[in-house]
Amino acid sequence: MLHREKDEMPYADYKALRVAVDAGVAHVTLDNPPVNMLDTTLINELHDFVGAVRDDEGVRVIVVQSADPDFFVAHVDLGFMLQPETFADLANPDAGTGGDESLINPMQKLMLRLRALPQVTIAKLAGRLRGGGNELAMALDMRFGARGRTWLAQPETRMGIIPGGGGTQLLPPLVGRARALEVILGGNLFDAETAERYGWINRALPAEELDAFVDALALRIAALRPEQIAAAKAAVGAAVVGGGLLEGLGEESKALGGVYPAPDAVIERMRAAVAAGAQTREGELDLEVSLDRLA
Repeated sequence: MLHREKDEMPYADYKALRVAVDAGVAHVTLDNPPVNMLDTTLINELHDFVGAVRDDEGVRVIVVQSADPDFFVAHVDLGFMLQPETFADLANPDAGTGGDESLINPMQKLMLRLRALPQVTIAKLAGRLRGGGNELAMALDMRFGARGRTWLAQPETRMGIIPGGGGTQLLPPLVGRARALEVILGGNLFDAETAERYGWINRALPAEELDAFVDALALRIAALRPEQIAAAKAAVGAAVVGGGLLEGLGEESKALGGVYPAPDAVIERMRAAVAAGAQTREGELDLEVSLDRLA
């Protein structure tokens, strides 16, 4: 059984992440108050973590969870819409695909790098995950949610754009074309039971059973030989049909360029939403209603 002493921990210098490694499992806790937003700090630290853990032979499974019971990840920082130039300041390392990555943006590159990790990645979901938060979860290998406590959405159309962090490419293989369009164009919240039925998440578990189930699964996988994990991921990955995620992300990025930055009227709506409490805990708990009022 893999075990790492506390003084050997290499992931201790993050502000928005907490990483604990034991028995081959890295528990990555997202802790970016007030609502676990994907802002410059969290995105860059996730890029840094991915780059560091990729070659860590002491980690075979990564479980991503939230320190906030109400939010897994609220969404991407709306400041990127209000000030589009700040998006270029995000970490933008080479995702290492061997393909042309010039067409994909830093958020897409983070999703691609997560997908390319040799470790098995699992999202333990509780609270809300919208937009980039949902894209982050979908970029992982597996997703498990808590019944009555987990809600997922791609609300970008409510903001005058479309998903741009991988959502249009990651969602259809999970739920199918028709349901992906329902999720993306409708922009509504979906509960864990519906997400399970759609194939969006692996299982919707009773909230009190979520931790034990995911932890037991992670430990079971971490006890396998690394060659087994690599072979399983390679074989299952070969079953994906189409031109590949990189090409699809390029198409998504091109499509996003047609709607981002959003029109001035939408930017003003977003500015009003922020002024009215978006990105505060209270505002994020009922974001869809608030955005509809501003429409």
